[in-house]
Amino acid sequence: MRIYFINHLGGGFANHLDVAEGTTVGQLFDDKVGGDPAGYLIRVNRLPASKDQLLQENDRVSVTPIRIEGAR
Repeated sequence: MRIYFINHLGGGFANHLDVAEGTTVGQLFDDKVGGDPAGYLIRVNRLPASKDQLLQENDRVSVTPIRIEGAR
């Protein structure tokens, strides 16, 4: 199935991705970003998402760090 993934890390990027049916937000985060998800705001279709939420066809997923490196 196809989703739209927006990653705000570094220079950031947005792209369509093909993911398997039954993929969760947590699995996508581990695959594309990695690390501790507590430091990120993760949204699906502009709403906060849990790691267990199943992704659906045409979902829009965004990952934004809560703190920007170098900021106080």
